[in-house]
Amino acid sequence: MDKPLDQRVALVTGATRGIGRAVCLDLARAGAHVIALGRTQGALEELDDAIREIGSEATLVPCDIKDFDALDRLGAAIHERWGKLDVLVANAGILGPITPLGHVEPKQWADVMAVNVTANWRLIRSLDPVLRASDAGRAVFITSGAGHRAELRPYWGPYAISKAAVDALMRTYAAETATTSAVKVMAVNPGPLRTRMRASAMPGEDPETLKAPEDLSPRIVELCVPTWTETGKLFDFPANKIMSFSAPA
Repeated sequence: MDKPLDQRVALVTGATRGIGRAVCLDLARAGAHVIALGRTQGALEELDDAIREIGSEATLVPCDIKDFDALDRLGAAIHERWGKLDVLVANAGILGPITPLGHVEPKQWADVMAVNVTANWRLIRSLDPVLRASDAGRAVFITSGAGHRAELRPYWGPYAISKAAVDALMRTYAAETATTSAVKVMAVNPGPLRTRMRASAMPGEDPETLKAPEDLSPRIVELCVPTWTETGKLFDFPANKIMSFSAPA
């Protein structure tokens, strides 16, 4: 079996369910040693069992993504153990309240921005040196079409705004690494998938009409292999194509 990520180290946030769990398993099938970051110890241990059944190995990091000091320590620990990080899949995210902007509580706003935006910047800050130390560092950020279609998603303000910020974060990091490293940086728009977040956002929707995280995860792995050459772009899963970000008309 072809293992394009053999001997490579991959970190996935939000690893215990949904897209994150599916990506961890497909990275393991591709040969990667998976560093799985998630909040729930029991779910991490179940993931570890599944990865071992595949014949790969994992390092479990029970951590709240808002523990920014822990994210700083993570970069140092990866450097000490492996000297590099080959893959980052920044998947952890929360939906936040679905309500008019004027009704959003300050703590709700702060939580969405901390998880969806600030944590991803802290990951870049911590992991940039080890990603650059790889001969083919790859960083993938999970975004959403909501950030570009806010007029179609009224009341999703904190989430949509945070995902627009993730797109800008990714594009900035891609530009900063494009000519100074071997790092390639991409965003992924999953579209509607059969996840817990989607169920909470659309409780009346039949989940069986949606694709599953396992349908998306192999496509994310494709963005993580050393032969991937694009950077600063978006993979739109519903359209199944790579897209450039366009400036306003």
